[in-house]
Amino acid sequence: MRNQRWAMTLCLGLGVCLSGAATAQTPVQPAHALQGRIWDTRTQQFISEPVLYQRAVAARYVLLGEKHDSEAHHVRQLDVLRGMAALGAQPALAMEQLDAEHQGALSRAQSTGQTDAEALADAGQLNRKGWRWPMYKDLIAFVAQRQWPLRAANLSRAEARKIALGEVKPVLPAATPTQLEALENDVVQGHCGHRPEPARLAGIVAAQRARDALMAQVLDAVAGPVVLIAGAGHVRSDRAVPRYLAAPDQALTIALVETVAGKTAPADYDRAGFDVLWFTEPGEVRPDPCATPLPGLAAPAATAPATLSTPSPNPKL
Repeated sequence: MRNQRWAMTLCLGLGVCLSGAATAQTPVQPAHALQGRIWDTRTQQFISEPVLYQRAVAARYVLLGEKHDSEAHHVRQLDVLRGMAALGAQPALAMEQLDAEHQGALSRAQSTGQTDAEALADAGQLNRKGWRWPMYKDLIAFVAQRQWPLRAANLSRAEARKIALGEVKPVLPAATPTQLEALENDVVQGHCGHRPEPARLAGIVAAQRARDALMAQVLDAVAGPVVLIAGAGHVRSDRAVPRYLAAPDQALTIALVETVAGKTAPADYDRAGFDVLWFTEPGEVRPDPCATPLPGLAAPAATAPATLSTPSPNPKL
């Protein structure tokens, strides 16, 4: 995206641009067969946006799983909020992008009638660089203008790091072996196929579970309906936030999924732990984070393919 903007600036500065000619000679690629479609994983059927919004309004919790850097995903999240508002819902909005330790300042700002998204981001001390602001600005603005409560849902990076390093032992509900195994596999995939030594692996998993548990606590603390904006890995009912909710059966988990060339059926995508898959166009071309070996580690014999829940090789801990 940055390179594209730089190229456009250069083009305007020179007063000439060849992109039009290049575009004219390039055949238009047809849209992906799944792009824009919504798949209900339980009924194994496609559903319409109005049906999805009706289901969202009927839910106690709506969990919207995203790829953080996908502009298309943020557009769809806003569509869900608009669809719920059109049906009379007034949910709170909880965000992974805001650390819970700043909730007091955020609430005070809203209590004074503050509706400016920039000011609310300041109050919540949103890391603009880390979360690629203004990607979340429209979501905050929409909620603020309607005076829906904003809830900071995440552990701070410092707190999560202490847990990952074993300096703090969080009190967490018991986890099943299947849940722990899945979370460990997520960590291994997020480290480009490398398996950290056992104590380190356990610490990273504990930090991830602590984040999920806190997000669930934040959602449960809201008296009425609440929408969560978080990475797709956090909204999975098989191992993440829904497992810690007081009423998990009242949660609607929606994964926003970028389409992949050659994968033209919902069965081609990871569906476990999601009620709904909403397919979007692919995002910008991302560099392969595993192209360069991690410092001090040899490349693994084989690297597992990434899934919706795969954390970054440089997780926000």
